[in-house]
Amino acid sequence: MADGTPDQARLIDIALDASIGRSTPDVEHERAVAIFDLIEDNHFAPVGDAGGPYRLELSLVEARLAFKISREDGAPVVTHILSLTPFRRIVKDYFLICESYYQAIRAATPSHIEAIDMGRRGLHNEGSQTLMDRLAGKIELDFDTARRLFTLVCVLHWRG
Repeated sequence: MADGTPDQARLIDIALDASIGRSTPDVEHERAVAIFDLIEDNHFAPVGDAGGPYRLELSLVEARLAFKISREDGAPVVTHILSLTPFRRIVKDYFLICESYYQAIRAATPSHIEAIDMGRRGLHNEGSQTLMDRLAGKIELDFDTARRLFTLVCVLHWRG
């Protein structure tokens, strides 16, 4: 467990690399919802640090995923750099199924939409677990926080 109390072991701000620009309305909606939900409810604590709450900047640095963590006042805590390789297949498949889902919600039957959504959730869960595994020993987070962060990783990966 992290050293911070539950009130400290949380994110209060998330910023994405400004260079990613804008995407489709569906992707922008997913990004906005993920950030809103993350701020509202999360568990996030760099291992061995008791100085939260935290700010997080997610970015791509030389085809790697960077988690730049700072304190509420902006003082740097740590930056973790992760390879994107373990995420490539999951993200690619996730975007393909999301495209099918967004098309289906406009014209398909409810049972078809539900089937696609089950596959979408399954891939999202797989990506979230991969993120948790890659951050193990670096950042303590719960599964719901990992799910929302995985959504943001997808946005970065898509634009990167």
